[in-house]
Amino acid sequence: MENAALLQAIIKNAIDGIITIDERGRVESINPSGCNLFGYEASEVIGNNIAILMPQPDKSQHDEYLHRYQHTGQAHIIGIGREVMGLRKDGTTFPFRLGVSEVKYSGRKIYTGFIHDLSREKEAESQLKDYATHLEELVEERTQSLKKSLDALQEAKEEVSQSLEKERELGQLKSRFVSMASHEFRTPLSSIQLSASLIERYAQEFNNANITKHIGKIKSAVENLTGILNDFLSLEKLEAGKVEPIFTAFDIVKFAEEITEEMQLVAKQNQNIIYQHTGVLSNAKLDQSLLKNCIINLISNSIKYSGENTFIEFNTEITQQQLLVIIKDNGIGIPENDQKHLFEAFFRAHNTGNIPGTGLGLNIVTRYVKLMDGTIQFKSEVNKGTSFILSFPIQK
Repeated sequence: MENAALLQAIIKNAIDGIITIDERGRVESINPSGCNLFGYEASEVIGNNIAILMPQPDKSQHDEYLHRYQHTGQAHIIGIGREVMGLRKDGTTFPFRLGVSEVKYSGRKIYTGFIHDLSREKEAESQLKDYATHLEELVEERTQSLKKSLDALQEAKEEVSQSLEKERELGQLKSRFVSMASHEFRTPLSSIQLSASLIERYAQEFNNANITKHIGKIKSAVENLTGILNDFLSLEKLEAGKVEPIFTAFDIVKFAEEITEEMQLVAKQNQNIIYQHTGVLSNAKLDQSLLKNCIINLISNSIKYSGENTFIEFNTEITQQQLLVIIKDNGIGIPENDQKHLFEAFFRAHNTGNIPGTGLGLNIVTRYVKLMDGTIQFKSEVNKGTSFILSFPIQK
């Protein structure tokens, strides 16, 4: 009796539904969990065919299945278990895991079904599936977006490649034009310069101030145009990577004195270029041609932007570590707002007025200085002058 009561208590309090049926498929017992799952009272189920708890097609096939098992012993569920659908009293269905066992008791067969509700698991599985589907859609959307971005990037790359190719072709065309124009212009300019010198010579006997004045203008214009062509030709060579410094040893003092004499000839009236060297060492190792171009350019600017009756200081100094080249004037100076653009190509300060120039000189100078591993610095104040300092490491 105690064992029977214990068994009844276990069945009554079991979480899963437990149903027993006889050999004809009629319900003999159903525990409270089973009633809750199907929405029936026990009295509504007991005595009825178990098929009332099944939706179609299981409802119509159950008796045939049970009959076939009893005659052939071929089980589809009994002793195996499977997922099936249950039919509630209200007509709704739900999934559950069904395990059926056969028990022989008092000379007859009883079939016990253990019902484990799968509603939550199926709902979670459905949500997971929906989430996976949503993720797949997002991945597909992102994949398509990425593909479009890659296609656009490839298209942009091709456009850039085409633009670069066109730019390279234009660069080559520009280089050829600048080179050709520079050389082609040099010939007539040389002829004009020679003709002006001859006219000046032949006109001396007339002692005509107007002739001398206009010949001076012609020579000055030729020199300006020659300087412009030289700047463009230098820039073209730099852009094409054709400038390679050639380092040779030389005496910086002798080198600077020759430049001073040369530039003094083109200075304004009563402009004096004062050269001074500091230090006992005088040997340097740089590209003389590039260095001369830098110094002449800076001194030319000092001459151009300084008035008559002024001094231009030209100093060199050699220490154990570096060579310094300093050019200082008392000219118009560079406005503070313009100083950050000073070394840009074609830039000219706003206070240059009608003073001729291309805005290329300092750009070329700074690039020549870098080619020789040097640095360039400057200090300037409007109407108080400008000083440039070129610094080069000593070549061991």
